[in-house]
Amino acid sequence: MEQNYVFMTDSDSDLLFSIADERNIPVVKMPYILNGKEYFDDNGRAGVEKDFFAQMRAGAAPSTSLLSTPVYLEYFEPILASGKDILFVAFSSQMSNTILNIYEAREQLLQKYPERKMIVVDTLSISAPMSLLVIAAHDMYRAGKTMEEIEAWLMENRLRCHAWLTVDDLKYLRRGGRISSTSAIFGSMLDIKPIITMGKGGKMDPAEKVQGRKKALRTICDRVAENIENAESQTVVILHGDVEEEAQKFAEMLKKRIPEIRDIRIQMIGPVIGAHCGPGTIAACFMGKERPI
Repeated sequence: MEQNYVFMTDSDSDLLFSIADERNIPVVKMPYILNGKEYFDDNGRAGVEKDFFAQMRAGAAPSTSLLSTPVYLEYFEPILASGKDILFVAFSSQMSNTILNIYEAREQLLQKYPERKMIVVDTLSISAPMSLLVIAAHDMYRAGKTMEEIEAWLMENRLRCHAWLTVDDLKYLRRGGRISSTSAIFGSMLDIKPIITMGKGGKMDPAEKVQGRKKALRTICDRVAENIENAESQTVVILHGDVEEEAQKFAEMLKKRIPEIRDIRIQMIGPVIGAHCGPGTIAACFMGKERPI
């Protein structure tokens, strides 16, 4: 049914372009910098992800940056000017100050269009866990729910979307300031693999450390089994940093561990998220109990 508001999100959700197109969800494209040039993440439309990770393996050190208030104004103003309100589902405020620019854009626009409304929801999530929230919330939008009803549902359920992951090389976490250089060196020597999860505070938090890649993936399977709810009605998303074959094997492992899972979708991590976790990352994302950490 036709709504009097527009449902929007940003590309840090890693919401596949095909899903956004099918649902007609406007997506704000977030920036990243590779070899001194700025690009905007299009969630797989241009198919740059494989080359992006290849360049990282070859030594490139991509970075991410804030999207400015004027750019947000360009996305939002035409909608408000057309007479519609906006529900914007944003990635975690705890991973970037970008949301402050969204708030600034909203303040400016509501002064200009005082008859309009704009709700911004901080999901305390990013990447596929966020996209699971986006899809569920958009189902409500399609069903005719109000902005306020969807906002309430998102706030109630935002700590029930999970990501459990491991990285292949600790240097990318070191580069991003997640661990010290000393920890990265000794961790690599001892084949230590961190298990990282989306925390209650909206950041990626270390959960535990294990020795070896195989044990790391088995541990992630265990954490999914412990935390997932209603697996028979769920799509679990497996994200990977250009390790398709390993992701397929991990999907088989997960299906064997939790055979009632309805569906498993495998997709490549986008460049904005990939810049921080690096090639070789494997993650399992799903809805479940409230985050334990």
